[in-house]
Amino acid sequence: MEHGVDGYPFNLDRLNFLKEQEENAKKNQTISSILVSSSRDYVISNDGKKIPLLDLEGKMVGLYFSIHAHRMCREFTPKLVELYKRLKEKGENFEVVLISLDQEETHFKESFETMPWLALPFEDKSCKKLARYFELETIPTLVVIGQDGKTLNPNVAELIEDHGIEAYPFTPEKLEELAAIEKAKLESQTLESVLVDGENDFVIDKSGSKVPVSGLVGKNILLYFSAQWCPPCRAFLPKLIEAYHTIKAKGSAFEVIFISSDSDQSTFDEFYSEMPWLALPFGDGRKQILNKKFKIQGIPTAVAIGPSGRTITKEARMHLTAYGADAFPFTEEHLKQLEEEIEKKGKGVARESETRTSF
Repeated sequence: MEHGVDGYPFNLDRLNFLKEQEENAKKNQTISSILVSSSRDYVISNDGKKIPLLDLEGKMVGLYFSIHAHRMCREFTPKLVELYKRLKEKGENFEVVLISLDQEETHFKESFETMPWLALPFEDKSCKKLARYFELETIPTLVVIGQDGKTLNPNVAELIEDHGIEAYPFTPEKLEELAAIEKAKLESQTLESVLVDGENDFVIDKSGSKVPVSGLVGKNILLYFSAQWCPPCRAFLPKLIEAYHTIKAKGSAFEVIFISSDSDQSTFDEFYSEMPWLALPFGDGRKQILNKKFKIQGIPTAVAIGPSGRTITKEARMHLTAYGADAFPFTEEHLKQLEEEIEKKGKGVARESETRTSF
């Protein structure tokens, strides 16, 4: 599967030889050594032209691993197209090569015709080999090869999602700069900066009335990403409702805001009718902004925002599942103290059990 006929005769000596070859290739890596095969020394443009791989030497090259049918790839490709065109307009020495992992040629063609860059031919044997070489873990992945032919960054897709052209040229120095900017943003984050977008400065209550975000400032807020069609969401909801009532009964300044991934208004209304808290209106554009900001990969997810407006944790669901209402207010210090108390009680129960046994 990994080496094809090159794996023959499939013994340990051959495997070690192939591994040593791969390690040496990485040490002496060039764009040609990565992309040239025994039967091909070119890449193709989407108008069918063969472009010699020598033309890529000395350029920064992004190897774009993608599958056309994959939703995240389809969403990322237009962003990469925009970045690519802007860099070309600025005269940057940057190129992209599509490494398609599609299994059907029609999907490859449909995808490639929307791209202004180059590609390895469909089902080229190097595609799977490169996926293994770069230890591909997810798609979309954009591996950046520096002008010296060495791997500069194993995947900048998320950087481009978050920062667009500001992520270029993807160097360690640029990454440090972006990390410092992100840190400053987190430290200056307020509830308004999270939930307000232009004139959308409100959430709704159970009656459908608008509740100004400004009225929630200073409270502990839980952003609850969920949907009726999601079985784990339906399973988690009763536990969250129980915790919500317990926390509110203690007089805590606490509120939950439902961020729906339901497909239509009626489903949203039906699911929201089971909940005792606030919500973002169905179809509100802020949902996508929040998904991107908090990198929501799956639901249910509960993000805890503290009274200052800063993010406390994106793992509040896990803590509520483990500790119920006792997890509130979800701070690292509180959870550590909670774990210590539980551990202490556990040791006490164990000692009491030992004492009873001895009698």
